[in-house]
Amino acid sequence: MTLFRLDASIRTHGSASREIADIVEEEWLTAHPGDSIERRHIGVETLPATAWAAAVTAGMTPPKEHTAEHREAVALAATLVDELQAADAILFAVPLYNYGVSQHFKTYIDLVCTDPRANGVPFLAGKPVVLATVRGGAYGGGTPREGWDHSTSYLRRILADCWGADLSIVEREFTLVGVNPALDPFTEQAAQMHTGALQAAREAGRVLGALPVPA
Repeated sequence: MTLFRLDASIRTHGSASREIADIVEEEWLTAHPGDSIERRHIGVETLPATAWAAAVTAGMTPPKEHTAEHREAVALAATLVDELQAADAILFAVPLYNYGVSQHFKTYIDLVCTDPRANGVPFLAGKPVVLATVRGGAYGGGTPREGWDHSTSYLRRILADCWGADLSIVEREFTLVGVNPALDPFTEQAAQMHTGALQAAREAGRVLGALPVPA
């Protein structure tokens, strides 16, 4: 079996979203030792910012008039969709940045959606997907910034409702406690959230690991 893992954090060390995704991956590997993990780290190895526009333009341009940029963008979009379709399970690690979805992952989504196989089609129908997402502050009900998280609901709409994935979400808040002194009063609450997120990651990884082997 193959697990496809995508990281969108701009950090390779000390990343809270990577910590959660690492646990999910470890649990999956426990059940599938030696099986394949395909990776893409778009937070570090970024996708070209102009690729989406080029792929969209290519779709409205006769093939004989395609430029090299058109062809490269279309080929990249096809590669991204190929990676998702080839995987038996998918793991996305996507942090909240400035109250919204990471620009790297937004570019990824937009580019994937230019491929005919993914344009308005639930091309991941029933495929198990875990989304590991983290937020520096707290945005739940009753908090001063309730409703300021404009990422998680968007990702749920895309991954589950549009792409059809069987989506599980592992979340952690208050990751900036211990970094931002203004959040020091929430140290105990943040520690509890951290512990809960790590446990949820283990459970999500075990669920992925329990997937039946394709015939």
